[in-house]
Amino acid sequence: MTDTPFLEEKHRELARQVRRFASDRVTEIEGSEEEQSRELVAALASEGLLNYTTSDSPSSLDVRALCVIRERLSYESALADLMFVMQGLGSFPILVAGSNEMKERFLPRVADGKMIAAFAITEPDAGSDVSAIKTTARRDGADYVIEGRKTFISNAGLADFYTVFTKTDMDRGAKGISAFVVERDTPGFSFEGKIDLIAPHPIGTIAFNNCKIPASNLLGEEGQGFRIAMATLDTFRPTVGAAAVGLAWRALDEAVSYAKRRVQFGRPIAEFQATQMKIAEMATELEAARLLVYRAAWKKDSGAERVTIESAMAKLYATEAAQRVIDHAVQIHGGAGVVSGAVVERLYREVRALRIYEGTSEIQKLVIASQVLKSIES
Repeated sequence: MTDTPFLEEKHRELARQVRRFASDRVTEIEGSEEEQSRELVAALASEGLLNYTTSDSPSSLDVRALCVIRERLSYESALADLMFVMQGLGSFPILVAGSNEMKERFLPRVADGKMIAAFAITEPDAGSDVSAIKTTARRDGADYVIEGRKTFISNAGLADFYTVFTKTDMDRGAKGISAFVVERDTPGFSFEGKIDLIAPHPIGTIAFNNCKIPASNLLGEEGQGFRIAMATLDTFRPTVGAAAVGLAWRALDEAVSYAKRRVQFGRPIAEFQATQMKIAEMATELEAARLLVYRAAWKKDSGAERVTIESAMAKLYATEAAQRVIDHAVQIHGGAGVVSGAVVERLYREVRALRIYEGTSEIQKLVIASQVLKSIES
């Protein structure tokens, strides 16, 4: 995992710390999904890991550290990984464009686990097409009034505050999007209900009905919401790839272990070429994905203002490769791989959403193509 020139010794030590934490602490947490989620946030905070989700400035955020943590957490628990990264995804827009008062109010509480964060952009009719969002925010004296509905929001019903993207100018498309911070106890805000996914994931729908918030909760200026959202996703997309790598890594370990002990036709199936070919493909794709992930994170940490193409490549390849690796792992397990409760069966369900959230694989391809076309002269 840490045998790459893109990591420094501090990242290798962090990887060792997270490995101990994930294998000793995370695996002990039980209860309902909500109980586990809250306990995981508390455990991550007590271990000091949530400190990595915030920083003094956007440029000082250690993206490689985020990737190291996500890779190791997802190896043990996709839910632990989710609760970790949402603290960063939900609070990063405040780091990018929040006032000093907002930073002082929210970021320390995110780091110590006292506040759970959420990032609210998706709507029933606006997924990949962010410019199509219909939630509005209109100025009303010293306040803004938000009206609308968001869905597929991670931590919905669980979060203490939401970074919400709205339209303040319906005629300007993406340039009319603005971002606000809305706290859960704000009058007019409501949690409409949970959405059950194929793998544990606190996610649901929220609504705004004459929801009035202070104008000071605006992040940056009106019309800067799309830029804030893209800056956030640009930073965190490599970490999605890291989570995918962690899931694929676990799948490879499970497949190799099973192949060595599963005997058919008088010998372990690890001795058959068909199995060996799959393992070779899995290991190679895993390493290729890992290198793309840490290259993107390293470039961001090295001071690059934008890592759009690197982040898109890392997210695209790592999530697609992880799906293939896990599918091979299930195939190697045979019937045992599709039994409910088997590790590879769980991984098979957990990996699927990664190819969709924070930009589908198809959107990543469009991003990559547009960057390549811009960079090569005709």
